[in-house]
Amino acid sequence: MSRAPIATEQKVAEKLTILNDRCIGILTRIYNIKKACGDAKSKPAFLSDKSLESCIKHIVRKFPNIDSKSLQALSSVRTDIMKSLSLYYYTFVDLLDLKDHISELLTLMGVLGMHESLDIGISYDLTKGYLDLVINYVTLMVLLSRVEDRKAVLGLFNAAHEMVNNQGDPSFPRLGQMIMDYEVPLKKLSEEFVPHTKLLSAALSSLHQLYPRRNLKADQWRAAQMLSLVNNPSQLLNPAQTDTMPCEYLSLDTLERWISLGYLLIPHTLQNPQVLDIWTQTLQTGWVITLFRDEVLHIHSFIQSFLETRKELSKRVSDVKESYNTAVSTAPLMHRERRKYLRTALKELSLILTDQPGLLGPKALFVFMGLSFARDEVLWLLRHHENPPLQKVKSGKSAEDLVDRQLPELLFHMEELRALVKKYSQVLQRYYIQYLNGYDAIALNQLMQSLQNLPEDESIILSSMCSEIGQLSVKQVDEGGSQSINLSSVTNENGQLTVKQVDEGSSFDFRGIRLDWFRIQAYSTQNRTGLQLRDNREMAALINQIVFHTKMVDYLDEMLNETSDLSIFCFFSKQFEDNFHMCLEFPAQNRYIIAFPLICSHMQACTHEVCPEERYHIRERSLSVVNMFLEEMAKEAKNIITTICDEQCILSDKLLPKHTVPLILSHKKKEKKKKKEEAAEGRPGHESYRKTREELTTMDKLHMALTELCFAINYCSQVQVWEYTFAPREYLYQHLEQRFARALVGMVMYNETTSEIAKPSELLTSVRTYMSVLQTVENYVHIDITRVFNNVLLQQTQLQDSHGEKTITALYNTWYADILLRRVSAGHIVFSKNQRAFVSLTSEGAQPFAAEEFSDVNELRALAELIGPYGMKALNENLMWHIANQVQELRRLVVINKEVLLSMRTNFDKPEQMKDLFKKLQQVDSVLSRMQIIGVILCFRQLAQEALTDALEQRIPFLMSSIADFRHHVPNGDTMLVNEMSSAAGHRCEVDPALVHVLRAHKSVDSKGIVADKEVHDDEFIVTCLLMVFVAVSIPKLARMDSTCYKTAYQSHANNSHCLALGINTLFAALFTYCGRAQDIEERLKEFLALASSSLLRLGKENDKEVIKHRDATYILLHEIVGESPFLTMDLLEACFPYALIRNAYHAVHKADQHG
Repeated sequence: MSRAPIATEQKVAEKLTILNDRCIGILTRIYNIKKACGDAKSKPAFLSDKSLESCIKHIVRKFPNIDSKSLQALSSVRTDIMKSLSLYYYTFVDLLDLKDHISELLTLMGVLGMHESLDIGISYDLTKGYLDLVINYVTLMVLLSRVEDRKAVLGLFNAAHEMVNNQGDPSFPRLGQMIMDYEVPLKKLSEEFVPHTKLLSAALSSLHQLYPRRNLKADQWRAAQMLSLVNNPSQLLNPAQTDTMPCEYLSLDTLERWISLGYLLIPHTLQNPQVLDIWTQTLQTGWVITLFRDEVLHIHSFIQSFLETRKELSKRVSDVKESYNTAVSTAPLMHRERRKYLRTALKELSLILTDQPGLLGPKALFVFMGLSFARDEVLWLLRHHENPPLQKVKSGKSAEDLVDRQLPELLFHMEELRALVKKYSQVLQRYYIQYLNGYDAIALNQLMQSLQNLPEDESIILSSMCSEIGQLSVKQVDEGGSQSINLSSVTNENGQLTVKQVDEGSSFDFRGIRLDWFRIQAYSTQNRTGLQLRDNREMAALINQIVFHTKMVDYLDEMLNETSDLSIFCFFSKQFEDNFHMCLEFPAQNRYIIAFPLICSHMQACTHEVCPEERYHIRERSLSVVNMFLEEMAKEAKNIITTICDEQCILSDKLLPKHTVPLILSHKKKEKKKKKEEAAEGRPGHESYRKTREELTTMDKLHMALTELCFAINYCSQVQVWEYTFAPREYLYQHLEQRFARALVGMVMYNETTSEIAKPSELLTSVRTYMSVLQTVENYVHIDITRVFNNVLLQQTQLQDSHGEKTITALYNTWYADILLRRVSAGHIVFSKNQRAFVSLTSEGAQPFAAEEFSDVNELRALAELIGPYGMKALNENLMWHIANQVQELRRLVVINKEVLLSMRTNFDKPEQMKDLFKKLQQVDSVLSRMQIIGVILCFRQLAQEALTDALEQRIPFLMSSIADFRHHVPNGDTMLVNEMSSAAGHRCEVDPALVHVLRAHKSVDSKGIVADKEVHDDEFIVTCLLMVFVAVSIPKLARMDSTCYKTAYQSHANNSHCLALGINTLFAALFTYCGRAQDIEERLKEFLALASSSLLRLGKENDKEVIKHRDATYILLHEIVGESPFLTMDLLEACFPYALIRNAYHAVHKADQHG
């Protein structure tokens, strides 16, 4: 005869722990199989293969008695089927194995007579473990019955296995029978649990007192001031504790699953009025319960279909229907009110604990209760929103109550409490180390002394716990160092040392103590004499309290997961994103939106080691979602900032001088008082006057929305999801940089079709306004907005930004070089020396734009401010490139006229011969026009350089003075290097380094395509000299042109001939430097002066009025050439050309201008 099992030898505690964990793992695998088979894209290919369709139908129809001989179509793919379906098949085999172990353990517990031990208030761990195992088992079987292709998968695999191995899989017969048995899972399960009725009934009965106490309405919470720390100030420092501490933060959702499903397994107990009452209460709180993750059970229809098969329980069907109607009509409102209460309660908790984190110690229970309550409400809302009632009820308004716009606030306060617990974990550890040491150890010791006739096993365990608590030497602590420390670290004599270990970051491990307490609960059975916990409730309450205290030291992360894990959002992804977007659109909830990215860090907790393949998918999903959330938050903040910036730009634009003219004109006219008042209302600044603060303007609303959203972005510096760290502020940085860059280019308002562009001064005003708004963002978020400015504005000084888009520099570069200066060359625009700008000669409206509005000192200074030295350098390089192209053409013309020019150079003192030679010159007008173009470009460049110098002297005066000092004291005689530096700062140089550099870049390439040596050939020097001769002898021809007339008001020639002065001096200085003859510049220019003056003097002998029409204006040009030159002097001019002629020329043009 076999010996009766002994509780102390059966390891019930260990088995419950292991089997419950195994259940979660197998549930995860079954869940993934169900999802895969339910999705056409992810299901095994064989299940949707048309060629195997008849075989699959045969398998399903004959299952589980399948004749593999009739499935010959599978023979060609049998190995592939085994490989593809092996994971699925062996998951079902593992389920069968797990089922056997669960049945064995449940039977064992019944044999041991544990029904009297199962009391949630005393043997919490044992009762919870048992009920979890039962409900997990039920969930497994219900989920199994929902896997669509289970018969096809098992049948195909077994048939393929038989074809490969000449025999079916050994597990298949039992597996097939299990599948058939659980087609209607509840029927089979209720039969299975007939022997376990006593055990299950005892466990569920212990919930009868707990559940009504936990399932309270919001009004009852409010009346009791649930979770409030300040309702009784005198008790503020007292530790929050009860006799059933673990039950206080036990999930209400779990309780309802235990009761509603548990009593279905023993349905005959529903005849008991007390059981029926508690059971119907659970059915009235909602119409769906969670099976696993997002798999739910419409509990009322599920129960109803089962009860209808049991005649003795047919009366309960009406109770179920009534409960359903009650649930649909009242549950949404009840849960909405609960969420409303919890929002304020958790907010109060977080505010007080943030201010006084020391209260976390005594009030830790409140924190975990609050988190558990809130998590239950979130889960309820998720599953009920996703699964509306199957049947509508007339009085129900569930749809409205299932959309909670304040949900983000509740989630945020949950995250806030979690963060507080993690941040101040050492506060909790210090408090509970001292609590265990100073109270628990003493109390346990006293209780042990009062116990008599303890069995040996319990005696050993309790003595061990007591000795570990009360006996620890200093030497042992010192030797422990930073290694894992068990409960023995909590000593009566050495409390100070253990606190020190907390400070040093030592890791604690009290799992052994908790497992020992679990074992004691399992040992307290009916069949065994000795310690009965139901008779020693005081000791059970104390040790449950000790267990809670140890969890506060070494089990905080797991406690947070147990009470506030929201990884379920991973499986309600659409609802997760919808709630996020709803929050984003609701300004009052914007500040709480950071809760959504933070919840993504929970998602790692929903994985299980038994199903490692889903880790990748959950990881990718959580990473993509957190990235999307942070992107959307930053984008919305950027959009709000952009709207504010645009509005401020409009307001600043109204302050521009151009808008004052209508106001000035309106004051000059005599108008009625009423009209004057109307005009005054439209003035800038009127929008700032308020009649009342209650009426929010659009700007008020925008600033409020920005404040709220920035609070969320600024709430945490980083969000840790899996092994990745996300920084919300960096997302805002990126969006602000991109938006600022686009805004800058957009404000240029460049239109290629109409050639319109914003004035630089107006653009600068808008940019400064934009920047001032962006700087205010620093008031809301801890970011360095200067970093945004530096990155963006520096890129705008280049021709392309980091994304390859055009910049302010590129647009203005194109406009000034290709539009303004081309129109100057075309006529009607002159360079005014006294106005230091290009001026339109035509009446207003004849030109698309007024040149002086884009080229005066203020505009070019604004341009220099906008694009900086780099941008101005790019503009210079573009201008120099245009000059180099003109020089290439001039060289070509010199080559054509080379022989004539050589003769003219040697015979310049022979007037008659020069006259004849001049007639032989070809394309003289082309030379003059090209030199004028060069002169115009250089005049514009000079204006731009002066503007740059002015801007830099305002920004970097000390650096500019250093550059000026370098110019005056050139080190090592390296003139070109200093000239380059000076030119970059806007200073004018005798030889233009930028022009020399461009000319070198355009130097000729020989016939083999090899660039010539550094030493320039003598013929290039000769060509330059001949070009000088060509220009000098061509100047008199200007006198016969109508457009050469001198405009005294502008100190300019109508055809911009005066620009030749700067063009000649700058171009020839650069050309001779480029030829390696920089030392000859002065001599060559003297030669030019001699040639030009002798040619002009010949005009005095001309009698043809057409030839000398604008002779005086041409004489003035010679004076300006010398005046612009750093190499020529007035003495030299006097030696070559009588100054009286120049003086008379000025007199003549002024007189003609006055009479004209």
